[in-house]
This record gives sequence, structure tokens and C-alpha cells, in this order.
Amino acid sequence: MKKSILFFVFGFFALLVTAQVEEQPLDSIMEKMIVIEGDSIVYNSIPLEEVYVFSRLKFPSYKEKLRYYILRRKTIKVFPYAKMAAERLQELNDSLSKIKKPRKRKKYTKKVQKYIEGEFSDELKKLTRTEGQILVKLIYRQTGYNAFDLVKELRNGWRAFWYNTTAKMFNISLKEEYNPEMVQEDYLIEDILQRAFAAGKLEPQKSALDFDYMDLENKWRTASTDKK
Repeated sequence: MKKSILFFVFGFFALLVTAQVEEQPLDSIMEKMIVIEGDSIVYNSIPLEEVYVFSRLKFPSYKEKLRYYILRRKTIKVFPYAKMAAERLQELNDSLSKIKKPRKRKKYTKKVQKYIEGEFSDELKKLTRTEGQILVKLIYRQTGYNAFDLVKELRNGWRAFWYNTTAKMFNISLKEEYNPEMVQEDYLIEDILQRAFAAGKLEPQKSALDFDYMDLENKWRTASTDKK
């Protein structure tokens, strides 16, 4: 059943120069290089982007392998919607901070809400139940709020209750959170996202949550080893 729901390149430049110790600006790079007299070695400091070295994917069974790749397809499909939701929420909050009168704030919020619904609704209607639930989790990842609280904030408590009750008919909870430290499926979703960011399949967006992917990987790898 279907239901609509709301990231090395390390460059090393060696120049053989004999001169006294001096600093020179590098072309088009806002860094300095030091030339040491005698050794003629140039040390160039260039800021590097953080890079993960991903471990090879291993699965205990074909069933688990199939589960991962199905989850990957669905996660890559819905992440752009969660990313867009976070962007729209930030835009809304930035604008509301400049509007002081409650009446005008309410009017502006309603206008944005209609715009977001129009932007999302047609595509979200095509999502499956599992895709919808993954989207709810990713909205929490990107905003720090579950979908229920977002609806409650943007609309009203009764509508949020109604949305959640209706979603439950499709086994979807708008109150679902994202916890890759404790929930294995959420960790798998995070693993999928990080690999997709590194491969350029998804445009990265920092999570609103406080966790470290490397710590997660080590924890779940250790847990998997202990089970054997």
C-alpha cells in the first residue's frame, strides 16, 4: 500500500628552490609554503576534506544482502525529500524570526505550508509504505524533529494527531525517530547515506543529530563479530 508522508585529493607540490627561509603565497591557494635553505624541500599545507575508508560490504546471508540493497534503493530515493524538508524548515525559521506579529507569522506559515505541500505532494503519493517510513526517519535526521512535531508546529495539534492516526493505518508512525546508535536498520541507512555521499550519488547535507559514523561502524562491526 502506498502513502504520502512529508560528500582525497591530497596535492603535494615539491619545488626545488635554494634560498633563505621565507614565506611565499601560493597561486590561487590561500595558504603559505616554507622553503628551508639547504634541503630545498617545500612543505605545503592544504586543508583536506574528511574522507572515510569504507570497509567491504559483507553479509551473513543472501537474505541480509538483499535486505541491504532494497534498503539502499529506497533510502537513496527518499533522502532528497528529507534534505529539501530541512532546507525549507530553515528558510521558514529564518523568515519567522523577522516577523514579530503573531497574525502575520501565522499567515506566512500557512502560505509556506501550502507551498511545501504543492512541492511535495505529487511525488510523495508515489512512495510505498516502507519508503514513507524511511522518509520520516530521515526527516528526523535532517531536522532534529520528528514529522509529528513538525506538523504540530506548522499546523496544529489536532491535525498532527489526525495525520499520525491515519499514518498508523499504513503502519507508519510520524513520531518515529532516527537512532543509528541503537537501531540496526538506522545504522544501515546511515552507512548507505555515507557511501552515497562519497560516491557522489547524493548531495551531502549535515545531520542535525550528534553522532560519528566511524564510531557507529566500529560499534556495529564489533556487535556483529560478538554474535559469531
